[in-house]
Amino acid sequence: MKLSRVRDLLSKQEALTRPAPPADLQGRDRPDRAMTLVEAVADKYLRVLTSYDYDPDVAGHNPDTAMTLIATERTIVAQDENVAALTFAAVDGGDLPAWQPGCHLDFHLPSGLRRQYSLCGDPADRRHYRIAVRSIPDGGGGSIEMHGLTPGTTVTVRGPRNGFPFVPEGSALFVAGGIGITPIIAMVRAARKSGMDWRFVYSGRSRESMPFLAEIATWESDRVFVRPDDEFGLPTADDLLGRAPSGGAVYCCGPTPMLDAVRAGFVDSGAAALHFERFGPPPVLGGTPFEVQLVGTGEVLEIPADESALAVIKERQPGVGYSCQQGFCGTCKVRVLSGAPDHRENRLTPQEQADHMLICVSRADGGRLILDL
Repeated sequence: MKLSRVRDLLSKQEALTRPAPPADLQGRDRPDRAMTLVEAVADKYLRVLTSYDYDPDVAGHNPDTAMTLIATERTIVAQDENVAALTFAAVDGGDLPAWQPGCHLDFHLPSGLRRQYSLCGDPADRRHYRIAVRSIPDGGGGSIEMHGLTPGTTVTVRGPRNGFPFVPEGSALFVAGGIGITPIIAMVRAARKSGMDWRFVYSGRSRESMPFLAEIATWESDRVFVRPDDEFGLPTADDLLGRAPSGGAVYCCGPTPMLDAVRAGFVDSGAAALHFERFGPPPVLGGTPFEVQLVGTGEVLEIPADESALAVIKERQPGVGYSCQQGFCGTCKVRVLSGAPDHRENRLTPQEQADHMLICVSRADGGRLILDL
C-alpha cells in the first residue's frame, strides 16, 4: 500500500482517535502553549517526511538481505594455480546492488561455513560480482570449498558491506600483500581513473604466487613496485612505506606481519591517514586469562592472555561458527549464560551485548564465562 493511501486512511480516523488535549500546568482546561508549538512543528516535519512515496531505489539495498547468485566464470589468476577468480551474477540476470572499492561479500557455503571475500571486479558492472580466492589446504576449509565452485553453481551471499572504505581524492600509497591484493586492486583502478597521485607496492612470496600480475604490468611502471620475497627478502616498514605521500593516505591489506610493520612505521612515513584491512585474526593485546565453560558438555577451558576464546574453543569444537575473526561479521556470536564479557567489538547493539558476545575478539577480565555452546 502506498504511503499516500495510508495517509488518507489515517486522516479519516484522526478526529475519532485523537485524545483530548491535557490541561495546562495551572490546571486550566486548555492546551499548554509550549506543547502546542511542539505539536505544530512535529506535524509539519512529519508531513514533509511522508509527502513522497517509498522508492526502493532511493532507499538502497539492505546488506543483511540474502541473495542467491550463480557462478558464471572461474579463472586461474596466479601462476602457481592456487588463486581462482570467480564471477557471479543474479540468477535472473538482473542488476546487482552497487558497491565501492573496499567492499566484501559474506558467503554462506553449503557446508555451513561463512566466509568474507573482497570484491575485485569493476563497480560499474552492475551485472557481475568478482572475487579471488587462494586455496589454503591447511586452513579452515572455506577456501577449498570456494575454490571448487564451478560455473552453474549457486551460492547464498549477503552484502556488499564496506569495512575498508576508499576516498578517491588527494594522494595515496597502496600496499598489498599476497591475496590482500583483492580489495587493493579495485582501489588502484579507481585512483587511476580519477587522476589521483598514487603509488603501489605489491609484495608476495614469489611472482608465481601473486595474482593479477598480468594486469598490473600494464599500469604506469614508475608508480608500481612489485617486490616478491624470494627476490628482495621480507619487506621492512621502509620498503613498504618509502613511497608514502606526505600528507596523503596509505591503504594496506595483507597478512598480520605486513600490517604490523606498516602500523609501526606509519608515524615516520609523513602520510596523514592509514586505512587497513587484515586477512586473519589480530593479535590479542592487553588480555587477561579467564575461563570459559561450555554448557553443552560442562567442560571448562582456560583462555590464555594472548589467545582468543575462539582459538581455544575451536580446538575442542571444530564446527563452531566463525568467519572474519576480527569482530565485524557477527558469525561467532554466542549467548552468554553467566559472567560479564569484555566486549572488544562494535558489531553488536547494546541490547545484544547484554547477553551475547563475539568470541573471536571479546573476552573477560578474569573469572568465568558460561557460554551456550
